[in-house]
Amino acid sequence: MTEILDATDWAILAELQEDGRIAFTELARRVNLSASATTERVRRLEAAGVITGYRAEVDLERTGYPVAAVVRLTYPGPAARHEPLRRLLEERSEILECLRMIGDDGYVLRVATTSMGHLEEIVDELAQYGTTTTNLVLSRPLPPRGPAVPRVGAPEQ
Repeated sequence: MTEILDATDWAILAELQEDGRIAFTELARRVNLSASATTERVRRLEAAGVITGYRAEVDLERTGYPVAAVVRLTYPGPAARHEPLRRLLEERSEILECLRMIGDDGYVLRVATTSMGHLEEIVDELAQYGTTTTNLVLSRPLPPRGPAVPRVGAPEQ
C-alpha cells in the first residue's frame, strides 16, 4: 500500500495522527481537498488497513495507574506453546502492549499498574511463562507516534 500513498494521503495521515477527532471539513481544508474527496480518501485508507483505528490518549497517573514498567519475557519453547501467555495478555488489561521479539527476549510488554504491589503481581504471573526482567518507567520524553510524512524528493532510506 505504501507505494500507492501519495503526498495528499500522507498529509491526511499526518493530520489524523495529530488529531484523530478532526472534522472532515477542517481536514479537507488543511490538505486542500473537498470534504467529500477527503472523506473518500480516509475511508479508502481505513479499508486498506493503513488506518487501523482511532484512540484516546489517556493519562495513566490520572486514571489511577501511576506505576509504568517495561517487562521483558524470555519464553522458552516453540511458538505453538505460547497460547497460555496469549490468553493472559487478553485477560490482563494492565498489559498495555506486547511486542514479539527476535533475540534474547521473546516478548517485551508495556504495563501500567496501581502500585508496586500490583506490578509485582503482574510480574509474578508473567514469570510462570519464563524469565522476566522489569524496568520502571521514569518518564516518557517521546510519546508514541506514527511514521513521518515523507518529504517529496527525499532519498529513500
